[in-house]
Amino acid sequence: MTKRLAIDGGTPVRGQMLPYGHQTVEDADIQAVVETLRSGWLTTGPKIREFEHAFAKFVAAGEAVAVSSGTAALHAAMHVLGVGPGDEVIVPTLTFAASANCVVYQGAAPIFVDIDPETLLIDPVEVEAKITPRTRAIIAVDYAGQPCDYDALRQLATRYNLALVADACHALGGNYKGRSVGTLADLNVFSLHPVKAMTTGEGGVVTTEGFETAHLMRRFRNHGITSDHFEREQQGSWLYEMVDLGYNYRLNDFQCALGISQLNRLSHWVERRQAIASRYDQVLAGFPEVMTQRVRSEVRHAYHLYVVRIASARLMADRARIFAALRAEGIGVNVHYLPVHLHPYYREQFGTGVGLCPKAEAAYEEILSLPIFPGMNDKDVDDVIEALWKVISAYAIGTRTAAFAAAR
Repeated sequence: MTKRLAIDGGTPVRGQMLPYGHQTVEDADIQAVVETLRSGWLTTGPKIREFEHAFAKFVAAGEAVAVSSGTAALHAAMHVLGVGPGDEVIVPTLTFAASANCVVYQGAAPIFVDIDPETLLIDPVEVEAKITPRTRAIIAVDYAGQPCDYDALRQLATRYNLALVADACHALGGNYKGRSVGTLADLNVFSLHPVKAMTTGEGGVVTTEGFETAHLMRRFRNHGITSDHFEREQQGSWLYEMVDLGYNYRLNDFQCALGISQLNRLSHWVERRQAIASRYDQVLAGFPEVMTQRVRSEVRHAYHLYVVRIASARLMADRARIFAALRAEGIGVNVHYLPVHLHPYYREQFGTGVGLCPKAEAAYEEILSLPIFPGMNDKDVDDVIEALWKVISAYAIGTRTAAFAAAR
């Protein structure tokens, strides 16, 4: 590798920034979309149910409900659970804002809990400490793609008569103790954004074992109306009634056609993510300045993200400087996420602030997401490793370890 080291700024040597995540779209996907565009059904047509059936089969769930985004899926989950004003829903703070926003949409209060600093997942001990008579549900976030401790969370949900929701937006293709992500909670939520395991452009899915629950969510995604256009065409009827306050959260037919096509390669893509993660693990084992996320033995990690923690005490630079230097090398690292309770909206509206979840706050100051997506080739992976080695070496207190040099 001949790239120069660009510390604290400069122009990337790489002609194009390697992003932290990126979709894979192949000719078969394009053909599937084109065929649907020519079919006469662009929305509320037969592809939606076809996609739902295929998705449910993939994750071994009874029902899948397709909606317009992962956020819409979370909102549908809160709606069907009857979450409303006066209720509380427990949410880990180290997540994307939508995990908490969906609670606020229903007029309820998100109660932020801290994480296990080694896995960066919701801590069941912290969850139990925050349960009150007003608690209605627990949202468990499979951060980065690693499933949470669902046995412990299910025990709490049962003991306190709470609903358990899996925000599995990062974890499609993973499993927990041999059980597929998508079957681990009462409601399981997925995102189909382009950087996720598969994509429909934008989109989301909720899986459940309850037929009636799925029916209510399908109604919710369609303005609260009892039937959609395709169903009325099949019945030869014009009549529809709005029986609930819903939203236009529909996923259209050509997006579903893309989803059906992508499902055919999803297992292969998850395996590629795992292979890249394994290569990172191998190298970083000899890299004391960079700590990897602990992966529990009973899970299959889907690796939507590969998150590390920068050990600033071993470096003459903080995470922000490491971030800037890596991007100057053409490596599009990112940070996931600012804890939700530190966002200005939640500070102002719910009175949250620094000190509420100290373990998540400490992790935020150190975490960095390295590029990981199926389209990365081995040279891309080596470029990330080489750039990381150069940058960390430039700022390290002491010399590089022999173990890391050998792993490179």
